[in-house]
Amino acid sequence: MAPEARRRKAKIKEEQLQGFKYLEPLCDLLERLHEDGTARDRAGNRDLFFDQYFLLLLLYFFNPVLTSLRGLQEATELDKVQRTLGVKNTSLGSLSEAANLFDPDLLRDMVQELAAKATDLKDFTGRKLTPQQRHDLAGLTAVDGTFLKALPRMLWTLYRKDKYAAKMHLHFDILKGVPDDATITPGGARETAQLQAMLQPNHLYVLDRGYIKYGLVADILKSGASFVLRVKDNIAFDVAEERPVTEERPLDLRAQAAGITRDVIISRLGTSHHYDPVQQSLRLVVVEVEKTDGTLDTVWLLTDRLDMDADLVALAYRYRWTIELFFRWFKCVLGCRHFISESENGVALQCYAALIASLLIVHWTGLQPNKRTWERLQFYFLGWATLDELNAHLEKRRAKEAVTNGRSKAAF
Repeated sequence: MAPEARRRKAKIKEEQLQGFKYLEPLCDLLERLHEDGTARDRAGNRDLFFDQYFLLLLLYFFNPVLTSLRGLQEATELDKVQRTLGVKNTSLGSLSEAANLFDPDLLRDMVQELAAKATDLKDFTGRKLTPQQRHDLAGLTAVDGTFLKALPRMLWTLYRKDKYAAKMHLHFDILKGVPDDATITPGGARETAQLQAMLQPNHLYVLDRGYIKYGLVADILKSGASFVLRVKDNIAFDVAEERPVTEERPLDLRAQAAGITRDVIISRLGTSHHYDPVQQSLRLVVVEVEKTDGTLDTVWLLTDRLDMDADLVALAYRYRWTIELFFRWFKCVLGCRHFISESENGVALQCYAALIASLLIVHWTGLQPNKRTWERLQFYFLGWATLDELNAHLEKRRAKEAVTNGRSKAAF
């Protein structure tokens, strides 16, 4: 088909952009971004600032009409957008330059700040936890990485022959149901190295087998954090104390119900021929679980929490699955499989903006983001749903989750 015969997508209209009341309160919060990237603007003629560019990114996520960088450029031509976000009519070239100019770490700081202000979603884990269990699981954080498929012309993402992808290394606060921290790297970056650089005290990190590294275990403990790590069943260790799982105590009955088959205190990791970087007692909990096909699988969990009930150690790892659900939300629902910038800096800006969008939904609604709520929010932003209809949807969700609370949604 000849270029002149192709139908050009209709331009964005002002009436297609609603819901600005949700963005207005952010303007004060974003003042800290305003001066970033202005050092080289000696003439004082910059028209697009970091806070304005970030608000445009949020508008991109919350309004399905906007699907590309050109769509964002057309949005800047609208009076309503200019009045509310403080932007001027911005060229496509200026938007492209902005993706390489502004500092993504400032948005990363905002992710951490919003996550810290979030409160626990009592029904997020799908079961009722006692106050003591919530205390024991305080700071429960799932850690994992996910690939974000890239185009071959994005050379910085090459990590294997003919394999192109960026990678998001995410920390997910399980009890709050929100992303807690993240870094964006080329696909070849090692996940263990990223975790070592992101460690924070007072966290209980839940890790899969890809993070098996004794030096990493030592670094987690030195940082003032704890861990529950899945290990291979051929791990070498010295036994200090066996804790038999019997039917004599209530705790043992709970452990049996959770599938605990072994609970042992170990004095050292590895064999006596190797240096032990941890140099303290750890604990190994072996759990037998039923897979979806009806067969049994054995999960070996290593932790430093000698005081925690064995069934709670198993539960902590079971909740690790929530980060996989968030990845599906992030890529399939939020739409972060399409990049509006192809540079490493621009991809990081877009990913942090997407994480902040997810955090804002939790702050606004007090609910875990899902596809139906996301669609209702978008209907509202488009003007297809009223504020009363949006609130009615949220109340219906709260009532439904109150009824279903107590059912476990997570799995190994």
